[in-house]
Amino acid sequence: MAENTEGDLNSNLLHAPYHTGDPQLDTAIGQWLRWDKPYAVQKLKAVAGVMITASHNRKEDNGYKVYWETGAQITSPHDKEILKCIEECVEPWNGSWNDNLVDTSPLKRDPLQDICRRYMEDLKKICFYRELNSKTTLKFVHTSFHGVGHDYVQLAFKVFGFKPPIPVPEQKDPDPDFSTVKCPNPEEGESVLELSLRLAEKENARVVLATDPDADRLAAAELQENGCWKVFTGNELAALFGWWMFDCWKKNKSRNADVKNVYMLATTVSSKILKAIALKEGFHFEETLPGFKWIGSRIIDLLENGKEVLFAFEESIGFLCGTSVLDKDGVSAAVVVAEMASYLETMNITLKQQLVKVYEKYGYHISKTSYFLCYEPPTIKSIFERLRNFDSPKEYPKFCGTFAILHVRDVTTGYDSSQPNKKSVLPVSKNSQMITFTFQNGCVATLRTSGTEPKIKYYAEMCASPDQSDTALLEEELKKLIDALIENFLQPSKNGLIWRSV
Repeated sequence: MAENTEGDLNSNLLHAPYHTGDPQLDTAIGQWLRWDKPYAVQKLKAVAGVMITASHNRKEDNGYKVYWETGAQITSPHDKEILKCIEECVEPWNGSWNDNLVDTSPLKRDPLQDICRRYMEDLKKICFYRELNSKTTLKFVHTSFHGVGHDYVQLAFKVFGFKPPIPVPEQKDPDPDFSTVKCPNPEEGESVLELSLRLAEKENARVVLATDPDADRLAAAELQENGCWKVFTGNELAALFGWWMFDCWKKNKSRNADVKNVYMLATTVSSKILKAIALKEGFHFEETLPGFKWIGSRIIDLLENGKEVLFAFEESIGFLCGTSVLDKDGVSAAVVVAEMASYLETMNITLKQQLVKVYEKYGYHISKTSYFLCYEPPTIKSIFERLRNFDSPKEYPKFCGTFAILHVRDVTTGYDSSQPNKKSVLPVSKNSQMITFTFQNGCVATLRTSGTEPKIKYYAEMCASPDQSDTALLEEELKKLIDALIENFLQPSKNGLIWRSV
């Protein structure tokens, strides 16, 4: 089990490949590993749900997620109580390894087909142009990266009126060894999308959609006029989703609908583009701690208070359109991108061109996210403790190189210099490391540890106003700041950090 850096049970989920050694069993397990446990918990009115994930990390980093009866991932106090029960009973029960129970237990039930049917029916709530979809000339390629997404993306396209997307044959079926890619993580970009892009070029498809092995995240790429592929970042896709979901809401809202009742959410390390859209359009935007468990929990609160949530996301290509599922969902996200692209095609606009239109209207939000590997927990701790005692004890840095720092927020300690009482509005997360710096030049940068891997991540974004249109200048400023952040705060050479590589 990997190190628990989040301080709760869900931090040990670790998105592990399903690898029992039996290919048939791996495939059978795969159908229920991720898709779509949170939805099933709600529809079956279950007390809780346990999900073994089938994503992109090493099988050595195995674990699972737990969902409460709400359909959202557990947060405190449920996580701590479950851990307490585990620690009180560390020996397996007699018969725990009796695999014949799957055939003999009267409690066994397989509701997959029913849940799938109900999920596809719910998808219709976020389909707005079915007739247009059925007529589109656009072609789509989809890869499920050796995971469980193929069948469900195919069905989702049918629900939306599309012809089936073209699957990447080598990656269509579950394969616990992820045999065609070094790293089955679509977030890594063009290098891992090689088979998808080449197939799309062969089939004259302009848009590639990639769901990760457990089908909860989505990457998208679009062929440009110059013959190159544009692989969208999670933040860029979120800008498109935010524009799209609000535009569809405006066009389809009831007569008495109130924009002040509408919400969008994002994790605090994600782009602030939804905040910019919300300020201009009049709806509400909220931030949560990193992780969809926090988004799901907040959505429940909002729904119980009669609010309407259109969209939520985290920058690591996790998206939630609507609220039928209270977790990130790559299946629905894939088909919504397809509908968006088809709609824009009728106006001869590409996804990339529409992204520029969004930025021109609401302000350019240029972001960069990456990470360093660090396998020594004491080193990670010393890096963050140095930032808390930078020039003197209990003093955070006032500059990062030549860049002046306006505010510091440290959710590990609960400190926020921007608040009158100096206390963070976000919940304190003592067992994880996360410090956010707001700079005088408009940039926001966060350093944090991963809850599932031995990484120190950095997130930096230049948030410009609509009148700042010199993107080259903004990008250069962001690059200089990131270089200063790495050199002054992370000190990779001194601390033996390993640079990110695919």
